[in-house]
Order: sequence, then structure tokens, then C-alpha cells
Amino acid sequence: MRRKFVAIVLLLIVAVSVMGMIAYEQFYGSAVAERFTVVLRADESYEQMTAKVKRYIDHDLAFDIYAKHIDLDRGIDPGAYTLQQGMSAIMVARMLKFGSDNTVSVTINNLRTPEALAARLATYIDADSADICRALRSKELAQELGYDSPEAMFSIFIPNTYQVYRDIEPEAFVRKMKREYDSFWCSASRRSALERVGLTSYEVMTLASIVHEETNATEEMARIAGVYINRLRRGMPLQADPTVKYAVGDLGLKRILFKHLEVESPYNTYKYVGLPPTPIAMPDMVAIEAVLNYEDHDYLYFCARAEMDGRHNFARTHREHERNAAAYHRALERVR
Repeated sequence: MRRKFVAIVLLLIVAVSVMGMIAYEQFYGSAVAERFTVVLRADESYEQMTAKVKRYIDHDLAFDIYAKHIDLDRGIDPGAYTLQQGMSAIMVARMLKFGSDNTVSVTINNLRTPEALAARLATYIDADSADICRALRSKELAQELGYDSPEAMFSIFIPNTYQVYRDIEPEAFVRKMKREYDSFWCSASRRSALERVGLTSYEVMTLASIVHEETNATEEMARIAGVYINRLRRGMPLQADPTVKYAVGDLGLKRILFKHLEVESPYNTYKYVGLPPTPIAMPDMVAIEAVLNYEDHDYLYFCARAEMDGRHNFARTHREHERNAAAYHRALERVR
């Protein structure tokens, strides 16, 4: 009886060992017989993408198990993936998860217009700036992503560095940026910040674009954001000079004159209460965070300082603001 028990135990050990070797081979053994490149398109589903890949590899079950383990079904970025001979099922799944060898780091920040963004992107990806600009100006693509206009769609570009495929199509790049935008705003901390501000993510991007254009002094951006929040809550016009420059069509305008304040445009926040209909530029991350973490105060006005050092004086009353503005204008007259 004892010998029979020992024999059974030995058989179980051998069986487990054999199964372990088979499983190891399935997961870590060679699944790619020869080098090949597979192109996955943005209009393909996860199932279609993985089916296209599994057509050329062995150990499908191991691939599916590991893909589920790393949540690969949450999304595979379109692009060209080159699988090398000898790669395992795990290595193939990880490549699809973390990117192909056709990736490039794209940094976007501080760009005022779609044309400027297109020119920047053309230095990274294999697409002509004119084709990129057409995608950025596409009404159909804007509507697909849920925006009324291409100008509104410009709000999806969160300044950051992104990994994309060098041969990515311009439309696919825009769709990827929308996914990145949604991911950026889905965090619990940012959702909480939006509740505190009382604005949508789109409105935050719009206000941040104004704050970004108002000052280069990053340390006072949160205070400027607080001024605009106070004005919005009181139903006061923002009277933001950068929006007038945008309405005029010249963000580089050095001095706002009375004739500029009379320009008929929904972007003229001297004439219309509330935020302009779209962002006026691409805000940097500091400006976005400044709006989300605006300074809580009772200032309603600000004006460039007479020292002309790029900073501002803040005021609670219009009378106080008029004194600050008069001092600034006297300083301007002295330097003429």
C-alpha cells in the first residue's frame, strides 16, 4: 500500500512538472517564427487587432491569458508593430501594451493656433503640416469627438510629452489626444477640483488660455484666475485684454485701444459676459493648475504695474483700480 502511495505521488510530481514545462513553453517559449510587421488601424476593434496579430504567432491561449492580465483590452494604440523572430507570447502582448519600435516622443506646449501645432507635429511624425492642419481644422472630426467646431476641439491638447507612432495618421493623432484629454480629467483629484471651481473641463481650458496669455509671471497666475472666477460668479464681464486681441485677430497686439473694445465678436469679453466660446490659445500646465487651484480672495480688478516688470497690481474696488491704471499709463507716457 505504501509503495502504491509513493508511486502515485511520484506520478503527480512528474505530471505537475510536465504541465509546468508546457505552460512555461507556452508563455515564455518562442511564439514568433519569423520577423514580420503588422499594421493596426484606429478603426479596428480590439478583437480585430489581436486577431490580426495572432494570425502570425503561436501559443494563442497564453497570449490571451497574459493580455487579460495586463488589461490589454483597454486599448491598443494604432501603428506599425514589428515582431522579431523568437519573441514569446508575453513579449508580443507587452509590445502591444507599451508601444512598438515605431514610436516617437512628441512634446506640445505653448502653441496658439492649429497652424502652429501642425508645424510642430510635422517635425515629429511622418505627415505634412498641411495634412495635419486639415485634421485640426476638420469640422467632421470635431463633430465626431463631440465638439461644435474645430476651434472648440483645440481644447483637447493638454501640454505634455506623448508617445505616438511616427507614421500615425493626423486624424488618428487627434483621436489619441482626445483619449489623453479624457484620461487627464478622469482623476479623482481633478474631478474634485472641477467641483470646487464650478466649471467644466472645457471651461477650465478656456479660462486657463486667458490666464496663460495674461502674464508670464507664473507665481501670480492663481491670483489672476481668482479675479476671473470672482467676476464670473458675480455676472461681471471678464474684460480680459487677451480675448480682445483674439477677436481683433492679433494676439501680439501691444496696446488695447478703445476702438478695439468695440469690436463685434463673441470673444470680446468687454462686450459679452461670460467665457468666450472657445480657448484663445493652448494654455500651459501651470495655467491649467492655476485655474483648478485659484487663489480665494475678493479682488475684482488687476492692472499692469507702473514698474512695467510683467507683474500686476490687484484691486477690490473700481476706484482703486483706476488709481493703479492711471499710474501705469503715466509710466507709459514717460517711456514714449
